Order: sequence, then C-alpha cells, then structure tokens
Amino acid sequence: MKTVKIVAALLIVALFLAVHLIAPEFLPEIFALLKRGDIVETAEYIKSYGSMAVVFSFLLTLFVNALGFPPAIIFSTANTLIFGIFWGIVISVAAETVGVTISFLLFRFFFRDVAKKTIAKSKFLSSIDKYSSKKGFVVMLIARMVPYLPSGVLNAVGALSSLSLRDYFLASLIGKFPSTGIEAIIGHDAITQQEDPTRIIVTVIFAILLIVGALWYERKHVHRS
Repeated sequence: MKTVKIVAALLIVALFLAVHLIAPEFLPEIFALLKRGDIVETAEYIKSYGSMAVVFSFLLTLFVNALGFPPAIIFSTANTLIFGIFWGIVISVAAETVGVTISFLLFRFFFRDVAKKTIAKSKFLSSIDKYSSKKGFVVMLIARMVPYLPSGVLNAVGALSSLSLRDYFLASLIGKFPSTGIEAIIGHDAITQQEDPTRIIVTVIFAILLIVGALWYERKHVHRS
C-alpha cells in the first residue's frame, strides 16, 4: 500500500508537469489569478474561453474546492456574473461537490490509515470516530450549509472520520446549495449593486427544509441499520 501511495503521488505530480509542458503559461496565470482573488477579473478570465467557458469554469471551481483554497465564493460569484444567478449556482454546486469529493478521496487514501492508528490509541477519539459513522451525515450536511466555513477543513475532517463516501457526497451536494447560494447572491448583488432580499429568504427557507429532510433521512437510515 505504501508503494501504491507513492505511485499515486508521483502520478499527481506528473499530471501538473504535463499541463505545464503543454501550456507553460497556464498554471502561472491560474495561480496568479487565485492569489489576487479578484471576482470581476476571474469572471472576465473565464469568459475569455468563449464557448468552453462553462467547462473551464466547472474544472476551475472543481480544482479550487479539491485544493481547499482560496474561498469558493470567488468562483461561485463569478459564475453568477457570467451565467446568471440560477445556472451560476447550479454549476458552482456541481463543481464544488465533485471537487470536495476528490479531496475526500485523496485525504482518505493518503492519511486515513495514519488517522486510524491515532484514533485507536484514544478512547475519546474512538468514540468521536464511531459517532461520525452514525451521525456524520447530518453533521456534515449542517456544516456544509454554513456560509464561509473553510471547505478544506471539512474535506479533511470528513475523510479522516468514519463517514461513508455516500453520506459525505450527499451531505456535500445538498448542503452546498444553500451555503453557495447565499454566498453567490450576496457577492453578485454587492458587485452589481443590486439588492433583492427575496432570494436570500427563499434560500434560507430551502436550507431549513433540507435540514428537516436530512434529519428524517438520518433517522430512517439509522433505524434500518
């Protein structure tokens, strides 16, 4: 397994090297863009890809969420400026969910064994780990619903716990709709100098309904198990 992990790490490095060799200016441009964190500049950069803007935006948003930084609000807001609020949020949520799932898989693949050994030495950590396998769906769902909460932290916590991939994916997918929606709408309205509180109210109501649905799902799931 150690050899497999080394090979996997080398393949990831090789992927970045291949991208750099094919388009030497691409990665420096992207990292400079991420460093500046300018939403309007990001939107203009994505739009420069023309008919491929949707694909590029999806991959860029995916990459940032897999990486865990900078804040995803930069890209969710940029997407609403380019594709409109509804489709901008849909694209952002889909890309963010795929991105955090990739991050989850990488964290779990490389670090879960080490975490399990550490957890086994502590009764307290073992009880938390056991709890995460039973109640982790609701905890992760609610955490994903909180706007501006660092995605990278949740990726790591989820991966190092006993939370199943299915529950992590569903919690992230559902939970990101209200949090991404709130972040994107606030960012969009601040930049365009528009204000429509109705959209925020609808998003909050939607979040409450999702929490109720999640509690029902969790109770039904635990009862079956």
